[in-house]
Amino acid sequence: MRTRAVIRRLLVGVALVVAGLVAGSVASIAGAAQAVRADDGATVVSQNLVAPRTLDLTIQSPALGRTAMTRLLLPPDWDSKPSARWPVLYLLHGCCDDYTSWTRQTDVAALTAGTDVLVAMPEAGPDGYYSNWLSGPAWETFHTVELRQLLERGYRAGTRRAIAGLSMGGLGAFDYSARHPGMFQAAASYSGALDTTLNQDTINNVISIVTSNGHDPNALWGDPTKQPLVWAAHNPVDLAFLLRGTKLFVACGNGEPGPLDPPGTGFNQSEALHGAETSALVDRLRALHIPATVDLYGPGTHSWPYWQRELHASFPMLMTAVGAGKGGAVQP
Repeated sequence: MRTRAVIRRLLVGVALVVAGLVAGSVASIAGAAQAVRADDGATVVSQNLVAPRTLDLTIQSPALGRTAMTRLLLPPDWDSKPSARWPVLYLLHGCCDDYTSWTRQTDVAALTAGTDVLVAMPEAGPDGYYSNWLSGPAWETFHTVELRQLLERGYRAGTRRAIAGLSMGGLGAFDYSARHPGMFQAAASYSGALDTTLNQDTINNVISIVTSNGHDPNALWGDPTKQPLVWAAHNPVDLAFLLRGTKLFVACGNGEPGPLDPPGTGFNQSEALHGAETSALVDRLRALHIPATVDLYGPGTHSWPYWQRELHASFPMLMTAVGAGKGGAVQP
């Protein structure tokens, strides 16, 4: 009995030490975060450590007129290198999902556990399309100005950045890279919406997504017939010439059931549509003689197993582009 009591006391003591170390680390982060603001007054109003490296930020955003969330994966050497600045990997979610999707659906925490990179996974609304709406939220400002400045001023983010996204997030990754030349050293798209004006089906897809989320589709980029220049200003194919000098990775399937789909999976129209958009972007890049790593892998649906696989495939290129070094051992 005495031995068991001693063991219990030792376990409690270890738990308290670990909790104290984590709390101390989070407290130091909190102090820094509360002391900084973006130029327009955006600030972190709260944060929550949901796993040893996973920190959720609640940001008061003037660009959005409300609070918005961002999930961070801290570098493995965050605590042991308190003066270091870290390259940043932005991971963008797709339509009708949120900032938790990458950690919920993939092994990104384990993948990055051996690399000293700060991973930022921001909210973008279910249908935000990574844009400053003509009438509505300014997601582009939130991501490229407010969040960027808060990470640099409060979370030791450096100035070397890579960006990757799936579906709607693929559009965001390539749009942001093109619209902000030099901000991102590398960009990756997985089943991305890369040519929204390819045909009436791709236009209707955007309109349908925005409408299904209860918003006016004309509030995004306007009427596609009456305001084609606004649509073009947010369309990766039209902006492709601005991607020169950025390391690029592009991947998509064709909608046919593939090796990562369960038995009985049928044809996936969404992936077929995004496959056509991705092929159009690849053709444009080739016409412009802009190099890119391309994986048009044929059979595959619009689903997470493929996006995780392509994240792994593109990860070395993304990390090399930002100069991210090896940290602690990768977790199993």
